[in-house]
Amino acid sequence: MKVTVVGAGNVGATCADVLASREIANEIILLDIKDGFAEGKALDIWQSAPINLYDSRTIGSTNDYTMTKDSDVVVITSGLPRKPGMSRDDLIATNAGIVKTVTENVIKYSPNAIIVVVSNPLDVMTYCAYLNAKTDSKKVFGMAGVLDTARYRAFLATELNVSPKDIQAVLMGGHGDTMVPLPRYTTVAGIPVTELIAEDKLNEIIERTKFGGGEIVKLLGTSAWYAPGAAAAQMVEAIVRDQKRIFPVCAWLTGEYGLKDIYLGVPVVLGKNGIERIIELDLNDAEKALLSESAEAVKGVMEVLDNMNATA
Repeated sequence: MKVTVVGAGNVGATCADVLASREIANEIILLDIKDGFAEGKALDIWQSAPINLYDSRTIGSTNDYTMTKDSDVVVITSGLPRKPGMSRDDLIATNAGIVKTVTENVIKYSPNAIIVVVSNPLDVMTYCAYLNAKTDSKKVFGMAGVLDTARYRAFLATELNVSPKDIQAVLMGGHGDTMVPLPRYTTVAGIPVTELIAEDKLNEIIERTKFGGGEIVKLLGTSAWYAPGAAAAQMVEAIVRDQKRIFPVCAWLTGEYGLKDIYLGVPVVLGKNGIERIIELDLNDAEKALLSESAEAVKGVMEVLDNMNATA
């Protein structure tokens, strides 16, 4: 198995490191446009193999997409963070150009690859990759919900003083402050979370989850990378090992939940074919309203990209 990670920044390098240390693929290609950057990160990861006892080979490349040929899965982390004075539309235009170029090159050398998008703004960059990959939507999807549910579960584990291993949760909608955590589908070792925590405290945790990325930016002055990198690697593992894991994933909807022609976070079954199945939960009216609100926000951002493409 061969996996390519495009973008050797903090998230991409962390993803490659997790993929290697867990021996998820035989060969991991780390690619970046900065001269020598990916080669250095890949060499550092490979030199940890004798220490952490794994065989996965990590190889770096500066913008040479021939190295990615015949990849089974490609993770796209490329893109710039939003800078002071940069509007949302500026960020979309800049990163869409990057994701478009990356996707076209990836598909050129690995036409059958499954693409996992991590670049931000997540929902619209996944849409951008899909438009340029010109492949089955089940093979192009975004990593957001795995990270968001991890944050939600970590906060709950801290509050309840229990192991995060025992917490299961579902989260839907866009990646950002319109995401829709679902307490009704949150359990601790099978026990509904609502039986273990007061409603006001649970609502506080939900709000903290929605702004979880921003909390880390305020603390570090930059975006998170350990959890996002590990989340992307977990999705790759489910695909490579055909695990049929159920994860919240940014997927292309064609009528599910009454939504169509939109990339939005929903629970799916992930396996060797990518998205094997989209799971439709029986949402109540309040949950449906929140999901609809989130979808409207995502649609607005997608339209920004559509308008850019129309005038390009």
